[in-house]
Amino acid sequence: MTQQRGSSQVSLAVVGGLVETGQVQEPFRLVDADGATVGPVAVFFRELEAANRSPATIRSYGMDLLRWFRFLWTVGIAWDRATSVEARDFARWLRLGDGVHQPYSASVRAHSETVLRGFYAFHLEEGLGPVLNPFPLDRARRGRRAHAHHNPMDPHREERVGRYRPVVASRIPRSVPDEEFNEIFARLPSDRDRALVAFYVSTGARASELLSVRQGGVDPGRQLITVVRKGTGASQQLPASTDAFVWLRLYQAHMEGLVPAGREEPLWWTIRRPARPLTYHGVHRMFERVNARAGTRATLHSLRHTAAYRMAEDPTLPLTDVQAVLGHAQLSTTQIYLTPRKEDVIRRVLDHYAEQSRQAAERTVPPPAPGYRPETLDVLFGGVAR
Repeated sequence: MTQQRGSSQVSLAVVGGLVETGQVQEPFRLVDADGATVGPVAVFFRELEAANRSPATIRSYGMDLLRWFRFLWTVGIAWDRATSVEARDFARWLRLGDGVHQPYSASVRAHSETVLRGFYAFHLEEGLGPVLNPFPLDRARRGRRAHAHHNPMDPHREERVGRYRPVVASRIPRSVPDEEFNEIFARLPSDRDRALVAFYVSTGARASELLSVRQGGVDPGRQLITVVRKGTGASQQLPASTDAFVWLRLYQAHMEGLVPAGREEPLWWTIRRPARPLTYHGVHRMFERVNARAGTRATLHSLRHTAAYRMAEDPTLPLTDVQAVLGHAQLSTTQIYLTPRKEDVIRRVLDHYAEQSRQAAERTVPPPAPGYRPETLDVLFGGVAR
C-alpha cells in the first residue's frame, strides 16, 4: 500500500554527522545519533577510495548521504527497506523544504539524486542492499539503449536519467570583468596575496591545486610552476605570467628566514606568526575580506574561469592547449569558454547601437519632394542633417 507522506510534514532531526577523521585510509566517516559508524556508507566510502576518488569528493558524497539518512531516521525507515516512495518524498522535501530547512537548488538536488542512485546501485551489485533501487531511472528512458541512434559527431547526452533528478539549466561560467578584477587586485593587502591572485588568473589552476605547489616546483626562468591536479593527483607544470613571478619573488624576500626552506616545503605560508602552511580556508577567507572591501562578489573559482576565458579568446592559442592547461579530460568541457560572456555581449551590442546612431547622424538625406516643408521634416525626424 502506498504510504501518504507530505514533504511539508517531515522536519529532519539533526542527528548523526559526517566526521572528518584526519586519516588517509578513511578521511570521512558517517555516524548515527549514537556516534556509531553507519556501516553501509563506510563500505561505499571504501569503494570510492579504491576508485581513486579524492577526499573532497568523498566529503561531497557524504553530505548527500547524511541528508538521506537523516530523512530515513526521521521517518523510521531502515536504509535497506527504503522504496521509491521514500525517494519520491525525499526529492519533494529537497525541492520544497519544510519551513525550517530552505529548498535546495536544482544543482544540489541533481547531485544528491546521482549520489544516492549510485550508492544503492553499488549495494545491489554487491548483494547487500534492497532488491530494487529506490532511486529508479526515468520510466520513459530506462528501457532504451543508451545513445541509441546517436550521431558520433554530436556530443554525448545523458540518456539514462533518474526519475527524481531535476533538470539543471546550463550556466555560463562566471568570470571577473577587467574593471572588477583591477579593483580587487588594488585592495590585496600583501605581496603574497598579489602573487596568489596573479597565479590564479594566469594559470587557471584550481584553488587547492595552487596551494599544492612546493618550493622546488617553481621555475622562474621558464615561467613554470608544478601543481598537483585535483582529480588525478598527478603533477603538472603550468605556465604563468611574468607579473605573477615578480610578486612571488617579493613575497619570498619578505618571508626569507621566517619559514622553512627546502624543495619539498610548501610555497605558501600564513603571514601571521607563527607561520603555518596556507590552507584553502585561509586563502578563501582572505579573498572574502578583499571582496568586502572592494564591494565585489567574485570567488576564487571565478579566477579560474577568468583565466580560461582569456586564453580561449586568444586566436593564436589552440583550444587543445587551453584544455591541457586547465586539466580538462574532454575538449567539450573547454568549449564552454567559447560562449560569449554576458558583459561582452552587452558591450558589443551597445557599441553597435552607438555606431548606428553615429552613422545616422552623418548620413546625408536627399532634399524633400516638392510640397514638403524642411522644418516640418526636421521636427519629424529629429533634425537630421541635410
